[in-house]
Amino acid sequence: MIDLHTLLHHPIPQGRQKLSRHAAALYALSVGLGQDPLDTRQLAYVDPTRADMPMLPFMAVVLAPNGPWIADPALGIDYGKVVHGEQSMQFEAPLPTEGEVVSTLRVLNVIDKGESKGALMVTEKELRDAVSGQRYAVLRSTLFLRGNGGFGGPTGPIPPLDVLPERAPDHTLDLPTRPEQALVYRLNGDFNPLHADPAVAAKAGYPRPILHGLCTLGLCGHALLRTLCEHDPARMLSLGARFSAPVLPGDTVRVEMWDDGSFRARVLERDVLVINNGNARIRPA
Repeated sequence: MIDLHTLLHHPIPQGRQKLSRHAAALYALSVGLGQDPLDTRQLAYVDPTRADMPMLPFMAVVLAPNGPWIADPALGIDYGKVVHGEQSMQFEAPLPTEGEVVSTLRVLNVIDKGESKGALMVTEKELRDAVSGQRYAVLRSTLFLRGNGGFGGPTGPIPPLDVLPERAPDHTLDLPTRPEQALVYRLNGDFNPLHADPAVAAKAGYPRPILHGLCTLGLCGHALLRTLCEHDPARMLSLGARFSAPVLPGDTVRVEMWDDGSFRARVLERDVLVINNGNARIRPA
C-alpha cells in the first residue's frame, strides 16, 4: 500500500543524457518523419549531416530518463498496473543538437480515487542544460495507479482536461504507422517489453505488441508541426493530451486539429479514439 509521505519525499535519481544529431534523427524517424522522401521539410529533421538540423521540441519527453524509480517496492506502487494517463510539455527554449541535459523529477500529488478505483499520481520533470542551467522544458505526467486505490490519501484536486471545440476539425492529417515502429521508438530508451514481446502483449490482452503512448503523442506533435507551425519548431510552445487507447503498429492514425491548437487522434481501421483532449499552444507566424 502507498505511504503518501514516503512517496512525496522519495529521492528520485537525477537523469543525465548527452545530445547528438543521431539521437535527434532517430527520434524524428520514430514519430514518422521522413516517410515522404520528397518532402525536404521533413528530411531536415532526420539528416544528422546538416549543420542547421532542427530539433523536435517534443523530443524532450524521452530525454534524461530518471531510471526505474517507480518500481521500488518501498513505494508500495503496484507497478504492473501502472498506466500513463496524461502528458503535457511546456517548451521554454530550443533544444540544442549537441551538449548534455539533466533532469529532476518530483511527485506533485497522489489522488486516491477509492478502493478498487485506483489512484492518480502527478509528477513534474524539469529538463535543463547540464552546464548553463538553461531550462528547456517542464513536463507533467499523470499516471493511473490501477492497483493502489483506497490508501487514505486526498481525493483531489483532479487535474482538469482541455475541452475540444464542439465543431468539425479545421484540419486532418492521416499518418500511417509502420509494423516495426514500436521497435524503432523503444530505441529512444523505453524498453518496456509490452512494446516488443508478443507473449507479454498477449498476457496484457493485446493481439500483438502495442505502440508507446508517447509515440502516438509524438505523431500528433508531428501533425501539428506540419499543419499549424509550417515546420517551424520554435512556434510550438506546449503540447499535451490524454491517452485514450493504444495504437497497434501498422494502424493509420488520423490527427484532427483545430486552429486554436486543440487536437485528438483516432485509428482509422478500428475507428478508435487513441488521443483525446489535446491542446498545443502555437506562436503566431
